[in-house]
Amino acid sequence: MKKVIGLLVSAFLVVGLMSTSAFADAAKGQKYYLKYMKDGSGMNGAKFATQHTQAEWKALFDGKAEKFVAEYSKKYPGLDAFLKGDKFEKFMPDIRDFCIEFASDSGNVPSC
Repeated sequence: MKKVIGLLVSAFLVVGLMSTSAFADAAKGQKYYLKYMKDGSGMNGAKFATQHTQAEWKALFDGKAEKFVAEYSKKYPGLDAFLKGDKFEKFMPDIRDFCIEFASDSGNVPSC
């Protein structure tokens, strides 16, 4: 019985550790966009998110979002400090979900 309980606890821990990026939240990403990126990009969230399709956003955010950081640091120098800082690394999964949720081919429109 102890082995079964131990196995279940281990399984929950493994699933919990693996699912941190799966619980990224587009609403939080929208909030982070408004707080940290809107002024630097000079556009609202709706206009920003529709710059790419869902597949394009996924490709930009692959890995540690190196392609996204390179493209948007170059396009919008005002975002450079945020994109290369610790906060972006922490908020990146949520910002990624925000961009994918409201991409040009998603049919969704954010309220920001």
